[in-house]
Amino acid sequence: MTERIIECVPNFSEGRDMSVIQQITDAAETVDGVRLLDVDPGKATNRTVVTIAGPPEAVVEAAVRAGRKAAELIDMSKHAGEHPRFGAMDVCPLVPIAGVTMEETVEHAHTLARRLGEEVGLTIYCYEHAARTEERRNLATVRSGEYEGLPDKLSKPEWKPDFGPAEFNARSGATAVSARDFLIAYNVNLNTTSTRRANAIAFDVREKGRQKREGNPLTGPIVKDDNGDAVWIPGSLKCVKGIGWFIEEYGVAQISMNLTNISVSPVHVAFDEVCKKADARGVRVTGSELVGLIPLQAMLDAGRYFLRKQSRSTGIPDSEIIKIAVKSMGLDELGPFDPNEKIIEYVLRDDSKRTLAGMTVKDFVEETQSESPAPGGGSVAATLGALGAALSAMVANLSSHKRGWDDRWNEFSEHAEQAKASQDELVALIDKDTDAFNEIMAAFGLPKGTHEEKAARHAAIQAATKGAIDVPFRTMEVALQSMDVIRSMAEHGLAASASDAGVAALCARSAVIGAFLNVRINAKDLEDEAAVADYLARGEKIEADAIRFESEILEIVRGRM
Repeated sequence: MTERIIECVPNFSEGRDMSVIQQITDAAETVDGVRLLDVDPGKATNRTVVTIAGPPEAVVEAAVRAGRKAAELIDMSKHAGEHPRFGAMDVCPLVPIAGVTMEETVEHAHTLARRLGEEVGLTIYCYEHAARTEERRNLATVRSGEYEGLPDKLSKPEWKPDFGPAEFNARSGATAVSARDFLIAYNVNLNTTSTRRANAIAFDVREKGRQKREGNPLTGPIVKDDNGDAVWIPGSLKCVKGIGWFIEEYGVAQISMNLTNISVSPVHVAFDEVCKKADARGVRVTGSELVGLIPLQAMLDAGRYFLRKQSRSTGIPDSEIIKIAVKSMGLDELGPFDPNEKIIEYVLRDDSKRTLAGMTVKDFVEETQSESPAPGGGSVAATLGALGAALSAMVANLSSHKRGWDDRWNEFSEHAEQAKASQDELVALIDKDTDAFNEIMAAFGLPKGTHEEKAARHAAIQAATKGAIDVPFRTMEVALQSMDVIRSMAEHGLAASASDAGVAALCARSAVIGAFLNVRINAKDLEDEAAVADYLARGEKIEADAIRFESEILEIVRGRM
């Protein structure tokens, strides 16, 4: 049920004429669903880094439009700057943020590369995860020779572009497209003003490490290998670049890091490792700061990590998990940390959209009471299921804190997480059910004046009807799954909360039966008889299981009261 989001970070070879950059970013923003997150121009580099994000297909379209506008406005034959470059749209990496795998991101990168080549006429090379040959994985290799070396490079068969023309275009140059991991710029604050000590800690943790020296590690001669190259002692964190510096604005030294693959070295692991290395050198970490944005999952992983260190349940609301992450890493030491401004998914969400799940209980009840046909029984059934799952999570969380049950906190924490997963999906289904109803209404409103229009309308109605069955059917499945945790909490949770587990069972069973009523009433309009028979057969089994589980759970609950 996670929203699909990717980030795109195109770099354009123009950092001085803001009217050009404005036109390029305006072109990207013409695509619905895409948000412009950041524009970072550099005069010395004559280069601008742009960050956009949104659904994959929309982001690819926005990147194509931006690339087309850059090719129109930027003349590489007149470009000069300090940064390596070979094209108007120099590089264009895609980054998976939520609900999208790296493999899927690679496919989107190849689609983007093909469209930039075919539709815009750019010469395209693919690198990093999107590289089509191992030799082109490294960007530095792909961009070697820079713009000035392109005529010679393109004359060689081994440097035939992955997409687009193989002829040198003096105006647009070439573009490198990739799929890469999310990069987090992260600084850790120290209780020292010494850049040298900060650098020593940075060298301890960064993957590159430090040069090996004979005798004195600071002043001894550098050790070299048989080829005459310096020997390096690697640091403790993979996929981390780092350096120490002094920030005059705050009067403290920092470890400044780039976490280039947070699946290998997450932000919370980097923080704890810096704490350990700093402590060994008599320095204390006082907090940290994020530069730019961070994915929601990275913050949730951090919060859960610190909760587990405290032997506390992790099946709590996301807002509480994020609060733990912020406090544990001191992300608010140098300034307020607002999740709505720092977490990518929160920045992208449309708070102006009115959702049923976002209403107060009173507003939801009154909306249900109104003459509007939605929300109806399907949304109410999903709400009941969400409440049942939430109650079981509550019992698990309370049980994890019971005095004398310290050795069982992890058991209850796992139950709470399972319940929360069911709860989150059922909350999403509240609005999905109403959306499915609206799709049916929209399909019935399609024109039917011609034979073709009638056929298209009929197909749309059937597709929308299937959607209106699939959503409550999923409500049935998730509500039934939630009863596993409910039963465990009735049997093993706090005896004082047994009644809560009983109410949870009532909610879950009612959610299943209520959702099945919606499946049935919509199934009568579906013309695929085999599909209808399958829905009803599976639905009847789920309903029977839910009724049986409810009876068993209530018997357990009454026995503990």
